[in-house]
Amino acid sequence: MKARATLRYRKGSAQKARLVADLVRGKSVNDALAILRHTPKVASRDIEKTLRSAVANAEQKEAHLDVDELVVQKIFVDKGPQDKRVRPAPMGRAYRVLHRKSHLTIEVSDEK
Repeated sequence: MKARATLRYRKGSAQKARLVADLVRGKSVNDALAILRHTPKVASRDIEKTLRSAVANAEQKEAHLDVDELVVQKIFVDKGPQDKRVRPAPMGRAYRVLHRKSHLTIEVSDEK
């Protein structure tokens, strides 16, 4: 049985979030939550929250589900839209600032 949770328009670049996502891919849910709790990256909080949502979705789908058997089957971070801003620079110039966003998708499953 598979369950999925998605976080869209997450503030932060996809490249930085992928570093944390690679840590938990293929791990059991309990191990993944322990890793995320002790990872000092900002993206780990959003990934942990989305992982808990995927587990809740799995419990909602199936009444008698053993959460200890769930495994993070798929986790991927895609690039989202960028907000473009202008920052004043010396001598009348302007620098472009990109505020990056990303989309996070987590799929948990109890299948091998």
